[in-house]
Amino acid sequence: MAEAARPVFGEKGTLLVILLAIIATVSGVIASVFSASRLLGMLSKMKQVPNLKIGGFSNPALIFTVGLAMLLTILFDLTQIASIGAIYYLIMDIAIHWGLFRHLKKEVKFNPAIPLIAIVMDITILAAFIYMKYIIDPFVLIVSLIGLILIIISQRLFMISHTDSEGKMHMGMDEDDMKM
Repeated sequence: MAEAARPVFGEKGTLLVILLAIIATVSGVIASVFSASRLLGMLSKMKQVPNLKIGGFSNPALIFTVGLAMLLTILFDLTQIASIGAIYYLIMDIAIHWGLFRHLKKEVKFNPAIPLIAIVMDITILAAFIYMKYIIDPFVLIVSLIGLILIIISQRLFMISHTDSEGKMHMGMDEDDMKM
């Protein structure tokens, strides 16, 4: 954009566009980090994810989110991060549609064909994407698989430690937490 602005606005216009791009990027990153850490903090209070205690910080979820983002930035380039995110998103989307179809038929009124079509489309896109990544960058698939295994193991351990003998979840929420 800066180069496109140069013929029309000159050197000052180029600098202005660069400055605006930096401000837009920084504000977008701050908004994303804040919303992700806020969601993580809320889920932690609801005891849906492990409570993140890091020193005496008032918002440890923010520290965790920024730390994870920094780690990903150091270890991978942006296309690899986006690819890992796309793989995880498609798997999550398939799981949500399957959960709706399999477990919520009686509680939610919906056309069962819709989630099944979505699952087929997600699997088709995921298969094509995985094949493309296998050809171009198989490292992304290895990292995604390792991450997926770690997520499943940690989720299982968390559920074992937070369910009773009947398999009911301990939400750990009192009335003060519900007022969030």
